[in-house]
Amino acid sequence: MLTTLNTSYTDTRAADLAWALGREPLPALATLDLELSGAKLQLRLLGASHQVLLEAEQGCCSETVACLPGSSTPLPLGVAKRVGEWEYEFAARVEVLTPGQFAGRAQELLALVADHPNGLAGVFPGSPHAFTALLAQRHEDHVQWRTWHAYPQDGQLVATRTRVGVRAGVGREGPSGSLGSPAGT
Repeated sequence: MLTTLNTSYTDTRAADLAWALGREPLPALATLDLELSGAKLQLRLLGASHQVLLEAEQGCCSETVACLPGSSTPLPLGVAKRVGEWEYEFAARVEVLTPGQFAGRAQELLALVADHPNGLAGVFPGSPHAFTALLAQRHEDHVQWRTWHAYPQDGQLVATRTRVGVRAGVGREGPSGSLGSPAGT
């Protein structure tokens, strides 16, 4: 799903992004509710970037990557944590692109996410290449999502990848240890 966000750019530089786990839902400009084999996921576009809320029988988890006033946790390159019964893995990278590369990559990503049933993208006013996009998938025993935060004025594209799955030996339902029922059922 592709939408135009009716707000000004809040996080205007890649360096403004911060990461947080466990935050309460923040006001969203657009949302997409998904059910992926027993796991409920809400993708949320914020004026300051994104938030993902995950709920399954093992509990709840929220991830926020945004410009967070007063936050002292900058965007990490990688995180691996136990969150309740889950293993949570997060990775981020910043790509620096020329204007031509940036325009091409932006068009490619927006087309990918806009046409995907588990995708949500929002374009900010002022530039067709200023956007935040999220794409979620179920893969065997875990849920994963990718996000992209575009800063065309600096030629920077922040890409994140998150994977959440049940810890080995905890909350297992048969040999897969899956979030809810096995994929495809």
